[in-house]
Amino acid sequence: MSLSTWLAFFAASWAISFSPGPGAVSAMASGLKHGFRRGYWTTVGLILGILAQFCIVAVGLGAVLAASELAFNLLKWLGAGYLVYLGWLQFRTDAAPVAVEAAPQGDFRIRELVMRGCMVNLINPKGTVFLMAVVPQFLNPAAPLAMQYVIIAGTLAFTDLVAMGCYTTLASRILRLLRTPHHIRWMNRAFGAMFILAGTVLATFSRRA
Repeated sequence: MSLSTWLAFFAASWAISFSPGPGAVSAMASGLKHGFRRGYWTTVGLILGILAQFCIVAVGLGAVLAASELAFNLLKWLGAGYLVYLGWLQFRTDAAPVAVEAAPQGDFRIRELVMRGCMVNLINPKGTVFLMAVVPQFLNPAAPLAMQYVIIAGTLAFTDLVAMGCYTTLASRILRLLRTPHHIRWMNRAFGAMFILAGTVLATFSRRA
């Protein structure tokens, strides 16, 4: 991959990473509930999920999903259902102010946050189709593909780490301003509605989009 091609993809990656979507909603919800240091583990999961999506595309399974109506629809509805489920949980979260510093720091909670972020990206078929549409534009078929895949995946991971970190920081700073149960309840319901909306949009996504 030439430097000019990589720079073009690097620029595109920032737009991809900062575009609002389920990942951004998930990062903000974690920042709101847990603060930046703990909430950022959700971003680790989001990165693992997008890298897994990228591997699916790289080995050709993305082509199978694109060609199979049944496989695509199954994954689409699983992803939509999971996002709606996350929204319902967020919507019903206790309205008590969140004590970020006092929250438990155990490994189980970290694993839960990482897994939640991973699943948000992993079961989103729109991500697979999107990567299939974007990645080939920056590949040189005459050059070895393995290193090109590594460069593209690494670039996407980096820009996502920064973008989701910004979303998490924004939400964690908002958290400090929430002083009453009424404010907490309003924010939880807002993020819950955003998750449910993201799941609804995913459910209506067409393979031809």
